[in-house]
Amino acid sequence: MLKGKHILVGISGGIAAYKIPELIRSLVKSGAEVRVATTKNALEFVTELTLQTVSGSRVYSDVFAAINDHSTEHISLPDWCDAMIVAPATANVLGKMAAGIADDALTTTICSCTARKPIVIAPAMNDKMWESPATQHAVQTIKGWANVQVIEPASGPLACGTEGKGRMPEIEVLQEALEYALAEKSLAGKRILITAGGTREAIDPVRFVSNHSTGKMGVALAHSCARRGAEVTIVCGAMSAPIVNPFGMIRRIDALSAQEMYEVCRKEWPETDTAILCAAVADFTPAEPAGEKIKKQPGQTEMNLRMVVTPDIARTLGESKKATQKLIGFALETHDEKKNALLKLERKRMDAIVLNSLRDEGAGFGTDTNRVTILSANGNSIELPLQSKSDIADKIIEAVII
Repeated sequence: MLKGKHILVGISGGIAAYKIPELIRSLVKSGAEVRVATTKNALEFVTELTLQTVSGSRVYSDVFAAINDHSTEHISLPDWCDAMIVAPATANVLGKMAAGIADDALTTTICSCTARKPIVIAPAMNDKMWESPATQHAVQTIKGWANVQVIEPASGPLACGTEGKGRMPEIEVLQEALEYALAEKSLAGKRILITAGGTREAIDPVRFVSNHSTGKMGVALAHSCARRGAEVTIVCGAMSAPIVNPFGMIRRIDALSAQEMYEVCRKEWPETDTAILCAAVADFTPAEPAGEKIKKQPGQTEMNLRMVVTPDIARTLGESKKATQKLIGFALETHDEKKNALLKLERKRMDAIVLNSLRDEGAGFGTDTNRVTILSANGNSIELPLQSKSDIADKIIEAVII
């Protein structure tokens, strides 16, 4: 999403400015070209040399500096960029933005950018300043502008030693917000249901049967759909992948067991446009989970565990699927991969199924990459080479939903 994009990073004079070199480094690593505009106060918290080093470009901090590439840098930079992010945005800068005041390098750049390019604003300040009626009035004014997205500050320890709302969101949240701002809203108004992670089937209160799923693929799909403007519900089993949700487009429901996930999906399905069943749901569950921890007895050499079949989420949704709905499944196979995936596609009335295999190095559980084949009910087949799960998610959405 960010590869080849021109990103303008604006920094104002708040303590959180020290985090921005990390953001710039992350953007550059993602393939973006970055330029920086700052207030003079911002350079009290992070040096111009540091910003120039991590961005690879000269920093714009003085409207009248002789070293500026253009005499109207505040116009040329918005012309150059695809999107801008202001982080941290202090109470002072928010107030100036809302009032249309442009009296330094950063605010003149913002002023010339707001009507033409997507801008992400990340406020950061003391909680008392954030709660100020003037600050809140400024934020509400800015939120009403078509091209601007404001991320709510996080809560936690503040620089002054107190706890409250005013922290700048983490770097991954800022980057996800930029990706959201840049994406075409091709799924606006659509409701997408995604399952992710692995289920846990209880043996007793301390043991369970599960699998190696981390939820990374499901979360990547949720991010991809949310960036495109969809209302996403992600039903989460046991998983370690974090959900980054800067604008609240993703609703999370936890459902640890196959039965819990089945009940949630059945409830959500009637109001869903597309369901993507990415979770690794257990096919079997212990028939009689013990109410207390099962103790090993002296001399015991084995334990027999009777298992029963879990509810079939895909089949249940497929049987009630309306003509306006789409059902996408996943299949992880260890042998006869394509044959088994096609049987599952037909038997469960899916519109498409995404096949991956444990045979492929760098694909499957716990990796940041994947290699898949998309098989559609109309007979189409798309093979995607090994790439990041984020890129795989984008291509799945483009191939079978949009």
